[in-house]
Amino acid sequence: MKFWRKLRWRLVGAQIVVVVVGVVVLASAVQFVTKHFVPATLQDALAPLAEINPELVATITGVVDQALQQVVVWALPLAAVAATIAGLIAIVFLTREILQPLEEIAATSQRIANGHYDERVATPYSDELALVATHFNQMAESLEQMEHQRIQLLGDVAHELRTPLTGVRGYLEGLLDGLFPPDSETFGHMYHEVRRLQRLVDDLQALSRVEAGDIELHMLTFDAVRLVRRVCAQVHPQIVASDLSLVADCPESALEICADADRTAQVLTNLLSNAIRYTPAGGRITVSVAEEGRFVAVRVMDDGIGIAPENLAHIFERFYRADKARSRRMGGSGIGLTIARHLAWSMGGELTVYSEGAGKGSQFTLTLPLG
Repeated sequence: MKFWRKLRWRLVGAQIVVVVVGVVVLASAVQFVTKHFVPATLQDALAPLAEINPELVATITGVVDQALQQVVVWALPLAAVAATIAGLIAIVFLTREILQPLEEIAATSQRIANGHYDERVATPYSDELALVATHFNQMAESLEQMEHQRIQLLGDVAHELRTPLTGVRGYLEGLLDGLFPPDSETFGHMYHEVRRLQRLVDDLQALSRVEAGDIELHMLTFDAVRLVRRVCAQVHPQIVASDLSLVADCPESALEICADADRTAQVLTNLLSNAIRYTPAGGRITVSVAEEGRFVAVRVMDDGIGIAPENLAHIFERFYRADKARSRRMGGSGIGLTIARHLAWSMGGELTVYSEGAGKGSQFTLTLPLG
């Protein structure tokens, strides 16, 4: 009975059932009408003639009844055959319209499962199947983008690891060849490259955990204003060393938020560190705190190098750098903003960026729910 599991045969079976039921109901109805209504109607119509010639009335009634029986005998099978043929023709077109797109989706999904992520299906005429095909193509596009990001991530990780490893290898070869003296300065340079490699590995581990949701959060209610002031005080030495000015535009009253205090401080520290890194000497960084509906928004604004419009959509991607040479020279791993945004999402908030363009500064906004 495996054939019965196929949709086309089930449609055929359903059509045959409909035809059989229709024929049975129609035959029963005709029998009921010819038995009860036709004789009574003929008797009423032939009542005047029955008084003159009763035998003629009986003959007419018998002929009419026999004619109706012949109509039932011939008409019902013809109607059943015609209905079956029409139903089968309709099923052929219906199954072609339904099953062909489904079979195409099944075959395409198998090719996607085998790694051909660029496969797509045509959009059928039917609205319902067109919706299924559209969602399928969107899923395939998402899988293709994820695969592209995975490949790009592997390349980026290899590239980022190669730089410090090349430095360590260079110093080791120099020591073996006698080009570098085995003194504290040489070992200090080597230690710097190893620390750089260690930071990258730690960042990758933190990124994998936060993207997988495998991160422990201690959600509690605390004052966002006090936290912002504390983080600003912590980065003050960097502000002075970089010849920048930092303004904390905070309200006098407390603004309670529900989040993880340490993770919130981590996100703000990352935003302020980026602002310091990409703001030239003499620049200004402003941190503001304000209540916006059911959230508290913390904005970190600077008048630094800014972000070009074509880079805004990618600024939170892993290892993405608007200016790769500048970022690498300044020591960024390229995944700090990715981690910060996932932390914001984990705490029920959001992290967004805005910039009018290159050289016009940037603004990062962290929103977290009110406590």
